[in-house]
Amino acid sequence: MTVRLARGGLHMAMVASALWLSGCAGLDSRDTTAAMQGDPARPAQAAGWVRSELYFAVGNEDGSDTVDEARWRDFLDREVTPRFPDGLTVLDGYGQWRFKDQGRLVRQRCKVLVLLHEDGAGRRNDIEAIRLAWKRASGHESVLWARQAVEVSF
Repeated sequence: MTVRLARGGLHMAMVASALWLSGCAGLDSRDTTAAMQGDPARPAQAAGWVRSELYFAVGNEDGSDTVDEARWRDFLDREVTPRFPDGLTVLDGYGQWRFKDQGRLVRQRCKVLVLLHEDGAGRRNDIEAIRLAWKRASGHESVLWARQAVEVSF
């Protein structure tokens, strides 16, 4: 099979191939020297940490039960930041929830709160207090909590 390239096409194909190959040159699957390490100001690695994700419904697809940004920020400032002052991440999300008793499917916007923290009863109590505070403040029946062990480096 013969492939004919328009004038300049061969040059472009050669340039594209060279760029692709140069990008692959630095990838060596045998290189296992990378390690989680920090710098002099921060610990190299921390063991016994978990990643907790909390899912807070902030608005239904039909526009009902909406929590505006000011109300969310107030909750974050009052309930979350005092318990986790060293840092957190909030992501905007969208998901579905089926009410167990009614079988009704609700699509809703949500805030996903990501916390990386040391594992322990105190931290679990802090998270449970945040969940309960949201349920009281919003009238929602649940706040999903997912957690998993993680390795962290700062």
